Amino acid sequence: MGPTDIFEVEARRCGYRYIAGLDEAGRGPLAGPVIAAAVIFPRRCRVLGLNDSKQLSAAQRDQLYVSIRDRATMVGVGSATEKEIDRINILEATRLAMQRAIASLPLVPDFLLLDALTLPLLSIPQRAIITGDCLSLSIAAASVIAKVTRDRMMAGYHTEYPEYNFLSHKGYSTPEHLRLLTRHGPCAIHRRTFWPVVVRLARLRSAATTNQL
Repeated sequence: MGPTDIFEVEARRCGYRYIAGLDEAGRGPLAGPVIAAAVIFPRRCRVLGLNDSKQLSAAQRDQLYVSIRDRATMVGVGSATEKEIDRINILEATRLAMQRAIASLPLVPDFLLLDALTLPLLSIPQRAIITGDCLSLSIAAASVIAKVTRDRMMAGYHTEYPEYNFLSHKGYSTPEHLRLLTRHGPCAIHRRTFWPVVVRLARLRSAATTNQL
């Protein structure tokens, strides 16, 4: 069936006007930032083919990105860098990216819909929905905006660090990425607190110590 606006309609019945759906992309990768998006749709909005970004092809996401930008009342994007992820952990970095996405909106929403997550530092009323990116129209739209934005950023990093082939795996822990990470060691955008990177850093330090003996 795909996502609907049932949660947005319910929030409007409670008197809320600006309902923002939020989602993220990039919690799992070994490299790069985590990106969050906030999307507010007008009443009775429909976006043909919209679904959780993980259920869509790259071409479908690119097409929907344009449709969402055209149809949404407003869209905000926020990010947290790999250094912030290492410093405060991926969950808190995700929350930080979401707060920044909200802050980038032209106005402050009065209700938030989130995919299985809450933002305890914000006083805005909010609702966490399990598998919200499959159920809520605005959360699904946020998932697409976040995913396309992050993929484009990783394509940019590919030109800077071509030896890791970020264009292909986008920083996720694929066999290819792990092989290249072992061969070249971590680069500036790798997350130093993620276990596969920790292991390879330890090997490099051990090898360097051995060479000095």
